[in-house]
Amino acid sequence: MIIKVRLIPGAQRNEVISRIGSVLRVKITHKKVDDDPANAIMKAFLADFFNVSEESIILVKGAKGKEKTVEVRDKSEEALRKIMDAIP
Repeated sequence: MIIKVRLIPGAQRNEVISRIGSVLRVKITHKKVDDDPANAIMKAFLADFFNVSEESIILVKGAKGKEKTVEVRDKSEEALRKIMDAIP
């Protein structure tokens, strides 16, 4: 499943704060969103959030921006959609 993620830097903890359509708004503890550590934090958080391995989170687009496109593998589309629908 392809998911768009908008990163918000400087949070106290990593968390999904909302979903606007198919875009997840995710706060991360890192002060920047456009570098490799921010991408690593996002991948680790999303792997935990979707209950998959970190290797299952593929950064498709946006490595140097706030808006990123990721692919989540190793879980059915239906299971991922349930998780996404549970987000307010």
